[in-house]
Amino acid sequence: MDEILSRNKNLARGFRNLDIWQNAIKLYCYTHDLLTKNPKICFKIKEQIEDSSFSVHSNIAEGYTRRSIKDTHKYYVIALSSSSECYSQMYALLKSKQVELLDFDKFDTKSFELQNKLLNMNKALLDKISNNQGWNSEY
Repeated sequence: MDEILSRNKNLARGFRNLDIWQNAIKLYCYTHDLLTKNPKICFKIKEQIEDSSFSVHSNIAEGYTRRSIKDTHKYYVIALSSSSECYSQMYALLKSKQVELLDFDKFDTKSFELQNKLLNMNKALLDKISNNQGWNSEY
């Protein structure tokens, strides 16, 4: 973990320790770099893809700080949906020959890993909801 993430800790910033949040940040950075270096892609499409990629880590962070397990799950589902949106957009760029296969493959690997972690997190939250397991909603 970098120095910035290890300072000024509190409950509201606990999401910084989540692998899914850290992976989402890495995916956003990779996506941003890929889009920035590629002049073939029009501005509007770049912005839409960056928005969907940016939404993933943002929703993980917002969901983490919700004090209800159902709210947390809702935001993690939105994060997963945004990651699927981003994947679809990047795949369309590949098919239209606006990104190289090697670049897409790197993106795909990062996206696949993140989506699997989000799926597992969502399954675990659904299990807690279904089994009426406790959820610490206090600050």
